Parts: sequence; structure tokens; C-alpha cells
Amino acid sequence: MNFQGLAAALVTPVDAQGAVDEAGLRRVVRHVVAGGVDVLVALGSTGEAATLVDEERDQVIRVCLAEAQGRPVVVGTGSNSTRQTEVWTRRAQELGAAGALVVTPFYNKPTPEGLLAHYAAVAAAAPGLPLILYNVPGRTGLNVSPTTLQRLWENPQVVAVKESSGNMAQIGEIARCLPPGKLLLSGDDNLALPSIAVGAAGLVSVLGNALPAQTRALVEAGRAGRREAALSWHQALLPLMDALFLESNPIPLKALMEQLGLCGAGVRLPLVPAKPETRQRLAEALRPVRERDPRQV
Repeated sequence: MNFQGLAAALVTPVDAQGAVDEAGLRRVVRHVVAGGVDVLVALGSTGEAATLVDEERDQVIRVCLAEAQGRPVVVGTGSNSTRQTEVWTRRAQELGAAGALVVTPFYNKPTPEGLLAHYAAVAAAAPGLPLILYNVPGRTGLNVSPTTLQRLWENPQVVAVKESSGNMAQIGEIARCLPPGKLLLSGDDNLALPSIAVGAAGLVSVLGNALPAQTRALVEAGRAGRREAALSWHQALLPLMDALFLESNPIPLKALMEQLGLCGAGVRLPLVPAKPETRQRLAEALRPVRERDPRQV
């Protein structure tokens, strides 16, 4: 399965009563597909997966599969419990997911040996399903070092890493030691271009929910080695990328999606909606790039 290029880490819209807004989710998926994303990633951090119950998870997965138009759908299945991760990964496979995004167990802080055993158990629970390891130490409290990752690559089902450490030295080292057939994916919009420059094969994007065509233009130019075009898009989109993290993701993203008329700004507790000053910054950063032609340099 090819997970290269632009992946959208999809939001999960909720309505005024806090229920999953299925119509809004369909609208978002159709928007990103029309914008040219290569891969759909449901139930990740951006999708507020930690706040959803099992029935809602199934609902989100089914909607994404129905609206994907042939794009691979990757489902976030990670938990701090290996047993729960096994259950969710097996279920994603049963429903037709092309792969699972498996975050490193949070809170527990497993040793490297624990990580190896965790991913081995998850792979055994869903034989043949490609796994994307998700390294996001800012949320989990645990960083997967390049040395540990080299051991994890020995698991044939671990086919890619979504690297969200924010550490370019580490990203460069992962790329330098990347085994044949494995993929490095940037997990941070603002580091997509430098990550691609050192060897990343794509981006799992937050901004791609809102401006998929423009984000794709950045990723495509970077991967094709068109330096001027890639740099132009990076510089144009960077203020908006930064504004999306003024508050915890996906609070600002939901506010931006509302400004674009794609879904409501509601989030689930313990998150709360964006502050007025965040909304203002988003509007200011959006204005110069909203109508920019993705074919432009």
C-alpha cells in the first residue's frame, strides 16, 4: 500500500449536542478528496479519537471509506493499552482500512523492549495490515529514538513512521538510516519541506483539512525537487500553519473549518472552542492564501 504524498489527518466534526456530525464529516472528506489528497487518516489526534466511543469510531471509519473515492483510508488505533490497541486495529482491518496509525503508548512510558513487544502484538492481532508508527512525544511523553526505530523496522508490518518529534536532527538521522521499503512521513506541517528535503516521502497534514490543494502543491513541489515553488508555498502557508497551533490541535483547525463553511467549530471536552484572538489570527493568515492558485509558484 502506497502511503506517500499528502495525507489529511481528518477532523471529526461534532454537532451542537456533541454527537458526531456525519453530514459534516462527509463534507470534509469530499473536500479533501477534491483537493487532491493521496491518503485519508481518520481517528488520529486531529480527529479527537481519544474522546470517541467504539460505535462512533465505526461510524467515522465507515463514512471515510464510503467517501474515499479509491484513496487508502488509514485508521488511528493506538492506545496506552496494548489489548485495546489490538481490538481497535483488528476492527479497523475488519471494516476495510488500508492501514493503521499506531501511536506509541502514552502515559506508560514503555522501554524499547516494551515497544517492540507492543507493536509485535498489534501486528499479530491484524495479520497483514500495514502499520504506521506514530511518534509524537509532545503528547505521549515518550520519544522513539532512531536506534529504537531501527529495531522496530524489523517488524515487517511496520511500514512507515509518522515523525512528529519536531527535532530535525532526529528526522535527518531517521532518513539516513531508513531501510529499503520503509517510509518516513512528516507529522508537522511546518516541517514538511525540510523533512522532505532530507528524505521524507510525504506529510500527514492538519492544514490539509482546510486547504488540501495548496498543501498538496507544497508537498508535490518538495518531492519533485522544485525548490523555488516549494519554498514559495512553504513561506505562504507558514503563518497559517503556525496559527493552527496557537491552541491545542484541533481547536484552531475546527475554527478555521467553520470560517471556510466546512463544519462547525465544536470540540469535545476537555477541549473548548477557540478564543476570539485565535480566530482573528486564523482569518488574517487565511486571507492571502485562500484563493491562491495551487498551480502558482
